[in-house]
Amino acid sequence: MTKPKEKSREKISVASEIDRVEERKSRCNGLLERAEFRRRKEELSDEDSKLLEDEMTLMTERIQKYDRELEILRGENRRNMMLSVALLAISALFYYTFIY
Repeated sequence: MTKPKEKSREKISVASEIDRVEERKSRCNGLLERAEFRRRKEELSDEDSKLLEDEMTLMTERIQKYDRELEILRGENRRNMMLSVALLAISALFYYTFIY
């Protein structure tokens, strides 16, 4: 039995899933840039500096996770595209062989 979350994800197209992950990655990149800017421009206490470093590490890990997910989704998208092209070619072959 599949989880309800998995069922709802199955109905989402690969392209919209790619867009969703790219948006999340973009937000993480923005947060990381703000944290890096803050680290360079502000005088931070040791505790604040450590918290900021932890936040930056977390954002970097999330970005890497999103990159891996995007790689998988793009591979699936390529596979779906190739399958569609193959079906179109087979349909055209049958059409020209039997109808034309």
